[in-house]
Order: sequence, then structure tokens, then C-alpha cells
Amino acid sequence: MSDNNAQVATFSHEKIETSNFLMIVLILLVVAVGGLVEIVPLFFQKSTTEPIAGLKPYTALQVAGRDIYVREGCYNCHSQMIRPFRAETLRYGHYSVAGEFVYDRPFQWGSKRTGPDLHRVGGKYSDEWHRIHLNNPRDVVPESNMPAYPWLEKNAADDKSIQTHMKALRTLGAPYSDDEIAKAPADLKGKTEMDALVAYLQSLGRTLK
Repeated sequence: MSDNNAQVATFSHEKIETSNFLMIVLILLVVAVGGLVEIVPLFFQKSTTEPIAGLKPYTALQVAGRDIYVREGCYNCHSQMIRPFRAETLRYGHYSVAGEFVYDRPFQWGSKRTGPDLHRVGGKYSDEWHRIHLNNPRDVVPESNMPAYPWLEKNAADDKSIQTHMKALRTLGAPYSDDEIAKAPADLKGKTEMDALVAYLQSLGRTLK
């Protein structure tokens, strides 16, 4: 009996190893099950689905600034996730928690850093410092290899699509009122893309200290 079982086990194992298609299917199945077991419970944990105390959704100007941040690829060099390591918390501040990012669509987590982490940059520098830095980074950080973004000062902030964007964010959970959405174009009127991006940067990481 034991010899027969051994032969069946050997045959099954050999069949899996010699069949590329079967091996791929089984690997995908295992990865899918493992991923579901790890990810699905997070959707029901308050620490990952509820905002931390005092967190507010971005203003219309900050929403426009975040769009510019993504459009210009700032996330390619700057992360927005401080990991719970002593070296990082000493430099950047309190580590990032999921409750700070519940209104971010998409969130900007990641550990790729060509430049410093920006999660808690809000309030660290003045608006004028950010303007100078964006116009010519080497005026304030001589060793910087960041490109300049002088066109942001010339381009008007987009007040045409802001209401549509905020409505979409409300559908995804951001608690915008009808009044806030109605006033959004007026909040952006006369503002530049530089104003919007600086407003967004100054909002980062200020709720949790």
C-alpha cells in the first residue's frame, strides 16, 4: 500500500514539475489565495479605512496641486512614506500611518528616494522657499539634481475640471459638500499652478505629529 502511495505521489509531483502550464496555474492560484488572505482583512480594519482624528480632505487648490504633483512625476524621486525605523523617524518625524491617506486617490506611498521623503514637509519651509525651490532648486539646495519647474508660475490653475474631480473623490469617500464643490472654481480663479502645488506641499503630514 505504501509503495503504491509513493508511486502516485511521485507521479503527481513529476507531472507538475514537467508541465509548464500546470506549474504556472498552480503558482498563480497559491499567490492569489495568499494575497487575498493578507489584503482582504485590511478593508475591514478601522486603522486602515478610517481617517485619523483631525484629518480633512484636500481643499480645491490642494486637489489641483496634487494633480500637478502627479503630472510632473514628483513621485518618481520623492516618497511619501516614513517607515517605522529609527533613522527615518529621527530625520522625517512620526512614521506614516494608513489613516492619514484615506482621502488620497491614488496614495503616494513608496520607498524610492532620489530626493528626501515629503510626507511631513508641510510647514517645514515657507511658501516663498518652495517657490524658489521649484523655480530653481539650486538657489536653496546647491547640491540638488532636481530639475526646475519655472512654467508652473506662468500656467493658470485648472478651474474647469476641478468640480468633476472633486465629485469623483466624493464618490470614493471624500466628504465634500455640494457647497464646497460649487465654490471650487472660484477658489482656483487667479491662482497659478505654482500656487496650487505649494498649497499641496504645505498640507502634507500636518495632522499627525
